[in-house]
Amino acid sequence: MSEPITLNVGGKLYTTSLSTLTSFPDSMLGAMFSGKIPTKKDSQGNCFIDRDGKIFRYILNFLRTSHLDLPEDFQEMGLLRREVDFYQIQPLIEALQEKEVELSKAEKNAMLNITLDQKTQTVHFTVREAPQIYSLSSSNMEVFSAHIFSTSCLFLKLLGSKLYYCFNGNLASISSYLQDPNHLTLDWVASVEGLPEEEYTRQNLKRLWVVPDNKQINSFQVFVEEVLKIAMSDGFCIDSSHPHTSDFMNNKIIRLIRYK
Repeated sequence: MSEPITLNVGGKLYTTSLSTLTSFPDSMLGAMFSGKIPTKKDSQGNCFIDRDGKIFRYILNFLRTSHLDLPEDFQEMGLLRREVDFYQIQPLIEALQEKEVELSKAEKNAMLNITLDQKTQTVHFTVREAPQIYSLSSSNMEVFSAHIFSTSCLFLKLLGSKLYYCFNGNLASISSYLQDPNHLTLDWVASVEGLPEEEYTRQNLKRLWVVPDNKQINSFQVFVEEVLKIAMSDGFCIDSSHPHTSDFMNNKIIRLIRYK
């Protein structure tokens, strides 16, 4: 056994052996710790690698066991893929590819359920008619809510890449609001004629857009059409047994299924 080596990876400390770090000589770590590539030191004298410290645990465990072990609820495949590409451990690259194929196959059978709600809300706002003249106005606004559940985490990520909130003059992907990998709740409003742009921000009113078409979603009909388009492109089809036809036609409930 070689002497222990402490690594500082992005601020997180790991202790291992030289033989573990050089177990794959052609990798980036193999080159670094065999002297082919110079290493940096932190203020404590530990070898410093300016990469993601949290993800490094999976890479180090692979060096120790030659197995890629990930938690069942692991949600950072994209980040892991980039880190694996940096370290260039060929057997780990192959193991990650196999894992991604395995996850993709496991998600082919999937269910998507969307419950929709709509109400009308009165908004009050001021209108500037002249430099020193303001008037109070009000208007009815359509407020929408969609509760989305899918057994496919990958589909919700796909949906998140297509739908954007418009708020404070900027578009932001709804994927940033995806805190639960299987659930997503959307709340937005339709545009109101005459409502100044700054009032949407002041009253915390988000509008919903679909990209790259740059189409604003001002009704449930448009929302349903766009979600169906995205879902069917991902292999989903309408579940003919549920919900009841009247509920589906009234845009209350959408249920889609996907088979292998």
